[in-house]
Amino acid sequence: MIPFKLIIITLALTVLNSCGGINENAAIPLAQTARPTFIDIGNYSIHFSAQLTNQLPLEVARKYKISQSKNTALLNIAVVENMTQIPVSANISVKATNLAGQRKNFTLRMLHDKEAIYYIGETSVANHETLIFDIEVIPEDTAENSQIRFESKFYID
Repeated sequence: MIPFKLIIITLALTVLNSCGGINENAAIPLAQTARPTFIDIGNYSIHFSAQLTNQLPLEVARKYKISQSKNTALLNIAVVENMTQIPVSANISVKATNLAGQRKNFTLRMLHDKEAIYYIGETSVANHETLIFDIEVIPEDTAENSQIRFESKFYID
């Protein structure tokens, strides 16, 4: 009679071997590079990010009256003049849609923090929802119109 442990070990090794076994020469998939968080457009750099508001430090959320929620996404945009590295005001419009084509509303508001100028907006999101952001930026005192498109997937759980 074959001991029960031997049967289990044999089955485990058979399954492991069926799956390709242990192969030190197997190709390891490369991780995707992080998406850019800024883009240079002529004399300006546009910095952008999206995250859940519950990831913000509490003091930052309170200071800027941002509701912290795992179901709320925050879009943050800043425009900086390249030569001087001084933040500038801009006319910014945002269109955001999810992969089902549903439009997400973002009303941007301008924040001043010492020398910095930020444009932020919030919208609700679901778990594993991907938003595609189409952003148009026109820095102050210029006619330069720039388009940015990026996407972000939000994980709630």
